[in-house]
Amino acid sequence: MADVDLFVIGGGSGGVACARRAASYGASVALAESSRVGGTCVIRGCVPKKLMHYGAHFAEAFKAARGYGWQPGAPRLDFGALLKARNDEIARLNGIYLGMLERSGVRLIAGRATIVGRGDWGFLVEVAGERIAARQVLIATGARPNLPPLPGIEHAITSDHALEDLYEQPRRLAVVGAGYIGVELASIFNGLGTETTLVLRGDKPLRGFDEDLRTELTEQLAGHGLRLRPGVAVDRLERSADGVRIVGSDGSIDADMVLYATGREPLPNTRGLGLHELGVNLGPTGAIEVDASYESSVPGLLAVGDCSNHGGAGLRPARFDLTPVAIAEGRSVAERLYNDRRTRIAYETMPTAVFGVPQAGSVGLTEAEARAAGHEVLIFRSRFRPMLHTLSGLPDRTLMKLVVDKATDRVLGLHMVGEDAAEIVQGFAVAMTVGATKADFDATVALHPTAAEEFVTMHQPVAP
Repeated sequence: MADVDLFVIGGGSGGVACARRAASYGASVALAESSRVGGTCVIRGCVPKKLMHYGAHFAEAFKAARGYGWQPGAPRLDFGALLKARNDEIARLNGIYLGMLERSGVRLIAGRATIVGRGDWGFLVEVAGERIAARQVLIATGARPNLPPLPGIEHAITSDHALEDLYEQPRRLAVVGAGYIGVELASIFNGLGTETTLVLRGDKPLRGFDEDLRTELTEQLAGHGLRLRPGVAVDRLERSADGVRIVGSDGSIDADMVLYATGREPLPNTRGLGLHELGVNLGPTGAIEVDASYESSVPGLLAVGDCSNHGGAGLRPARFDLTPVAIAEGRSVAERLYNDRRTRIAYETMPTAVFGVPQAGSVGLTEAEARAAGHEVLIFRSRFRPMLHTLSGLPDRTLMKLVVDKATDRVLGLHMVGEDAAEIVQGFAVAMTVGATKADFDATVALHPTAAEEFVTMHQPVAP
């Protein structure tokens, strides 16, 4: 009775990856998306953010160039030109996604899908006035920004607005929230010349990351001119004569624009899909609870990415709700269902990066996590002026840290703050995934002169 083998709800990274992989094995696949195909990552997340990160980084490059004899004068940012170039690239990528689905044989349906029935043959999905029977359904609808129920919260914007719908550069910006998104967007706008304040409830950004990384990043963000307001509990937002005022536990902060970036994690996009009517087990925030095969409590209904449970089945911590994770999970589902192959995702060595100015990158356990797990650890740490800035005169520093299990010599965690942290950490994540030890690091010949060589030349652990 089924019209398709697999119906995918959500055209972001996880949904598209699963749909294409399933179709490559001969499954008949339909995919419904109510917005532009590509999802948060391509349309209003990773890609536009990274492009704007590149744009913001030129300000630092111009400063450094003077130490090398260049006299660049006073370059001026054309904010509108940056946004046009960014949006043109997003449109190009959206077209590539559409083409990939078409060439894969996946039927794309524009609209919001709802599961309206279930039988022995599978599920009945309704979208765009059509009803389609499917043997399996994958939910890959992602999550949305979180706006807390504060008085005046309607005066704030979210990362979606900042990366998709903002067309004028604010003179003064206050960013509330110091996780990935808050640090990245605050760094970007600060680098682009906006007077930017990062408002955080705690004392340092990036809660959950290694403490040495957090301390180093806090110092360097301030050194790059970003204004930090730690220890602030926001009570309300108010319209002021020339913008928006944040009223909190530590006085008030005035800005032309307030961007709330307190996280996507709490708000999965699962409402209105018919899940409650089917009896699907949902977490307190609406995340779909799944097992190790990404299957929900209803057989045949699966979920991957940010809309699925955040570690409820021991799969992953919430900070790994990231695009490559959704892609890996989506492909894993297709492999199991249509290629009779089970794949393992190495969540324990999942690399992650924060594209601030400077960058930060991590893979594996923090020092605190390693100790809490019962490991006796050796810590190797190096902080130095990168070679670029020996002539630039800028105060930037690089931090590198290894967390090593004393009993087995295995490298449990690797953390970095500094230029190209993301690129460097990605490479070392491969080594850690296959179980590299500190002896393996020591046996690796350094590539000189690079910053990355420091990870294989740290021989003396720091004092406990």
